[in-house]
Amino acid sequence: MINYPDSVTNLADYIESVLEKYADNPAYTALGQTLTFKDIDEKSAALARYFIHSAKLKAGDRIAIQLPNLIQNPIAVYAALRAGLVVVNTNPLYTEREMKHQFTDSGACALIILSDLYPKFAAIENDTQISTVITTSATELLDPATAAEIGNTVSLSQAISEGEEQPSFNRKAMQLDDLAMLQYTGGTTGVSKGAALSHKNILANCIQMIDRLGGEFEEGKEIVVCPLPLYHIYAFTVCMMALFSKGSQILLIPNPRDIDGFIQTLKPYSITAFAGINTLFVGLGRHPEFAKLDFSRLHLTMSGGTALTQGAVSIWKDVTGNMITEGYGLSETAPVVSFNLPGQEEIGTVGMPLQDTEVALLDVNDEPAGQGESGQIAVRGPQVMLGYWNRDDETAKVMTKDGFFKTGDIGIRVESGAIKIVDRLKDMIIVSGFNVYPNEIEDVLTSHPDVMEAAVVGQPDDRTGEKVCAFITVGKALNTEEVIDYCKKHLTNYKIPKRITVLEELPKSTVGKILRRELRSA
Repeated sequence: MINYPDSVTNLADYIESVLEKYADNPAYTALGQTLTFKDIDEKSAALARYFIHSAKLKAGDRIAIQLPNLIQNPIAVYAALRAGLVVVNTNPLYTEREMKHQFTDSGACALIILSDLYPKFAAIENDTQISTVITTSATELLDPATAAEIGNTVSLSQAISEGEEQPSFNRKAMQLDDLAMLQYTGGTTGVSKGAALSHKNILANCIQMIDRLGGEFEEGKEIVVCPLPLYHIYAFTVCMMALFSKGSQILLIPNPRDIDGFIQTLKPYSITAFAGINTLFVGLGRHPEFAKLDFSRLHLTMSGGTALTQGAVSIWKDVTGNMITEGYGLSETAPVVSFNLPGQEEIGTVGMPLQDTEVALLDVNDEPAGQGESGQIAVRGPQVMLGYWNRDDETAKVMTKDGFFKTGDIGIRVESGAIKIVDRLKDMIIVSGFNVYPNEIEDVLTSHPDVMEAAVVGQPDDRTGEKVCAFITVGKALNTEEVIDYCKKHLTNYKIPKRITVLEELPKSTVGKILRRELRSA
């Protein structure tokens, strides 16, 4: 059973205990600036007082946070939780339509937004219930004079300054089962839904992850690279909550697509841990300057969010000397379900379920799949969401009678008991009645020395129902017939792509996931 820390009944207690314990240690670094845990404590406490006294927000009110990877992000999140508010993570790249849906669906009444994004909010403001708006410029913590002055909004600097003059408050008693945040799904299977996550969901997942890392993490001595956006549940829980709790210094990368700038940011540091995804490992690993960095202390590289290819593992190992440790999770599971044991990685799997986590493989009738057979992954554990916000009908579709959450992913158990993700249920291709899993073909394609990335989709075919089509990016000029010949050596006939298209770049989400859906009609 998970042992929750004594006297911790919510995430605010948990955060405050960490901020106090490591007060003098460096906590977050971004844009060349580093703030200590004490700095973060003082600024987030002042902002929490502003929420309560000036903005008149009440416990349980939803506050949307729409910020990139700047130090302002953890300050805002910790402040919101310390004030008893419910965090609504919002992608800074959202369109007006997407912002409007999320803000209205969540019932958010407050917003912290990058000032550059404010015009998009202004266009939909009247359609929302948001009455308190706090803006921040990218460089505001470095130089408060760069804070934006916009209409009826207040700058983050002003809010913190005002909060510093206000008295402390008695936080409403919050329990582990109370709502802490709404994490909106990507909407790949329809309208974006808010996964309602409790204080217990997040806290349990932090404890589970630290437990799985074992003695891998030294208190107050780690330097963690976080290029993944903090509004995404992977970086939110793993970096901003779990690894933060060990007193780690977290290097925030505001724009990981700028590989040159990314590498420059890392140069002064002897990094110890890295949280990334497949596309980042490949992009960095192939850059000649990346290999010149100091990897002597790097002992943990974590991957999640999308399938890890053998090609990415090989590139990363060759350049850094470090193995990639893969895990698996979803927004609805806060997020981590399973994770390999560092140092004992079983490549090609996402490891064993975390502490107190049950994983079942279900057939089409929600019955256990046969021994050795693949099935839909279903999860039961303390990290599984309360449900979808205000969508009991959608919640009912994904929960079994005995409390398992159906993930929509297909997996198998390998001999060791570790979970291997076969593919997304909706991405499976059926060729002449045979099930074809894109992940398998993508793994073969990216094992070709000149193929950098690959995405495989099914397209209609009069003869076979669907045909396998592949889209690749290459390191040098490559004849597609050569790639097909390569596939013939590694794949049975019905899995071999009938068409291969070379692109300059594959379509990706803001967190670097390849968007297969955009290629299906290509």
